[in-house]
Amino acid sequence: MRKNPVIPFAVIAVLGIVAMIIVSAAGINQREAIQNQEENGGEHQEESGGDTAASSDPEQLFQNSCASCHGGDLSGGAGPNLQEVGSRYSAEEIQDIIVNGKGSMPPGLYTGEEAQIVAEWLAEKQ
Repeated sequence: MRKNPVIPFAVIAVLGIVAMIIVSAAGINQREAIQNQEENGGEHQEESGGDTAASSDPEQLFQNSCASCHGGDLSGGAGPNLQEVGSRYSAEEIQDIIVNGKGSMPPGLYTGEEAQIVAEWLAEKQ
């Protein structure tokens, strides 16, 4: 008795299509979860009354918005080295730079209390 050689290929094709449908469904759910997170807390954490413990940790705030340019250890990169920034600027001057930007640094990364928290933390770096 001879087996049809097309059947294994058909089974593999069907399994592949089913796998693609499952992965697509999982991706759609993740996309919706990300959109909901952005709408409910993402960049507007302060306005929506987000987690105050996370927003009061200056190191976490720095890692979230500043480390990509200034380095996770403050050593610099695309932005200047901040390891001794407190010896060059006061907390008020640092806060002004955070809020208004300077040079290639964009304005408004943090405002209000969060800008003050990060500025005071950076001013201690001497």
